Amino acid sequence: NILCVIPARGGSKGFPGKNIAPLLGLPLLAHTIRQAQGAETRMRIVVSTDDDEITEVAYKFGAEVIHRPPELAADRAPSEWALIHALSEIRKEGFEPSIIMMLQCTSPIRRSADIDKAINMLYDTGADSLLSGVAAHQFIWQGARNDVRPLNYDYRARPIRQYRPAEWVENGSIYMCKRWVLDDMANRLGGKIAIYEMGYWSMFEIDSVDDLDLCEWIMSREGI
Repeated sequence: NILCVIPARGGSKGFPGKNIAPLLGLPLLAHTIRQAQGAETRMRIVVSTDDDEITEVAYKFGAEVIHRPPELAADRAPSEWALIHALSEIRKEGFEPSIIMMLQCTSPIRRSADIDKAINMLYDTGADSLLSGVAAHQFIWQGARNDVRPLNYDYRARPIRQYRPAEWVENGSIYMCKRWVLDDMANRLGGKIAIYEMGYWSMFEIDSVDDLDLCEWIMSREGI
């Protein structure tokens, strides 16, 4: 009883047409649809969009479409707005999913097995929500270039990286939550939060043509 929402608005200013740009011979959006379809876990797959071309691609590759109003697809509209709207529209049909999942098509370096494993992790750990991420080992500094300070370690007692507390970077690939989290908190994350760890390559997202070329190389190399 899972609702899988793939947000894909049409108004990217930095990279027009990004969500349906060609990647390995398919529109970018198609990869995420196919990955969701390839999961062993059955789910209802919907694309939330305000764009006619994206709608056509979504239907072509077997996803449902929820037409998002323009005000919910503006540049600064958070993805949660798409999730809340999609859930509201689905509920009009009498469908009450227990889990709402969000897959971002701009993070295409995932396998169907990752989706299944993340779902199982949510259930097995008793978590209320989950995000995917990549293990981070870097020492990070912040501030202006001429006045910086360490963010995650003490440079006066530099630790051995292997013995530092675990840290992860969100890779934007998989998010999911129990229905009550989205209803009560209007957020994709809340309650007890688990993290599903993915490989290093999965951290690369598509925001530019160069990113598209890099992800194409990675996906070819990794057989994704």
